Amino acid sequence: MKKTLKQLATWLNDEVQAFGDTVVSGISIDTRTIQQGDLFVPFRGEQANGHKFVLQAFEKGAAASLWQKDEPNPPVGVPLLFVDDSEIALQQMARAYRNEHKAKFVGITGSNGKTSTKDILAGTLAPFFKVQKTIGNFNNQLGLPITILQLDEDTDVAVLEMGMSGFGEIEFLTKLACPHITVITNIGEAHMQDLGSREGITKAKFEIIQGMQEEGVLFYDGDEPLLQNLVIQKENLHAQSFGLEPSNLLYAENIKATAEGSSFTTHGSIEGDFFISVLGKHQVKNTLIAMLIAQQLGLSDEQIRESLKHVVLTDMRMQQMDGTNGALFINDAYNAAPTSVRAAIQFIASSTIRPEKWLVLGDMLELGQDEQRFHEELAQEIHADQISYVCLYGPRMAYLYEVLKKRFDAERLLHTQDDYTPIIDKLQQASNESIVLIKGSRGMKLENILNQFKA
Repeated sequence: MKKTLKQLATWLNDEVQAFGDTVVSGISIDTRTIQQGDLFVPFRGEQANGHKFVLQAFEKGAAASLWQKDEPNPPVGVPLLFVDDSEIALQQMARAYRNEHKAKFVGITGSNGKTSTKDILAGTLAPFFKVQKTIGNFNNQLGLPITILQLDEDTDVAVLEMGMSGFGEIEFLTKLACPHITVITNIGEAHMQDLGSREGITKAKFEIIQGMQEEGVLFYDGDEPLLQNLVIQKENLHAQSFGLEPSNLLYAENIKATAEGSSFTTHGSIEGDFFISVLGKHQVKNTLIAMLIAQQLGLSDEQIRESLKHVVLTDMRMQQMDGTNGALFINDAYNAAPTSVRAAIQFIASSTIRPEKWLVLGDMLELGQDEQRFHEELAQEIHADQISYVCLYGPRMAYLYEVLKKRFDAERLLHTQDDYTPIIDKLQQASNESIVLIKGSRGMKLENILNQFKA
């Protein structure tokens, strides 16, 4: 974005009395990360009032700032836009900028895999288009408007992640972004405590089509019956399915993991053998989404094949790391829900990369009243003849521990509620024969274990 203060005022249905020619080239809500030329957006929260930092924002290079009209003592002699509500103003500016932008907009939601899909898609398209994507977790009612306002005016494709915890949130985001292409990666159990059931989660994710362009296309997990049912019920919806079942428009088989990544064969709308330097069957499914969208945007099968070879994911998504103990660590500790944990365990269990297989699992959070059952059910994927050692961290993992201690002896099974040290000590036994999966919800901070084995 590159706009004058006068143009921003027009978006807000307001006028500026001075500094109208001041040029704004970005947006920020945090003085710690503000960039030269940014518009600073102050918020009033329970813990802090951002208006107290407006002058600091100017000192650090802000070109202008919003100021809520009911906030006393606005600074003088600096470019300000007076608004009734900073959050609403931020969203209003993003909506106006989106409406005049010429990029193709892609909206991605799902219980798991949103960030991985975003990264794989952006990496696949990058050699052929100017692509910008959601940075970090800027995927909510504040983060999405900031992402849109940070788009360069010559961006070809905007890849936007959309997160939620309750009904109506995805609807708001998709109607703000008005995507040409929408994606539902899968349906899991995250946010069960807010949405009540997988059916509720499916309904909330399906809101993404409500803001989609009239001729837009939905790409969805065709292996999920709950999604299939909603797609069938929606007349005139342009939808294409991906998955591992032959009934999908595009499906993958013959998935093989190596130390370098995953090879697989696709059938349907794209035929052939492909490779991506990411591990896990679930990541292959995410790759199918990127392939379908790349095809939709005009790339050939060969262009897609070559691009996939160079895709890199955001850290802590099935990320490989050689440990100081000789082990190969698979860092998938950014987040965890039953669906993604089961998929990661299945990958380790079936992997032939290294013979000795370790699981380091942390609590899965936000699962509501059924959290005990979800933790216990992970045992269905953990077998003593496939997994060498299991280390569990967190109070909820005690549920899984009670099930597993019936099939693993004390030497191969460890549980600690709030201390990483026993797991770190146990991992000293791992060697160059070992592959170690690190998986847990973000709040469990399992990287504290991994950091002890970084070179």
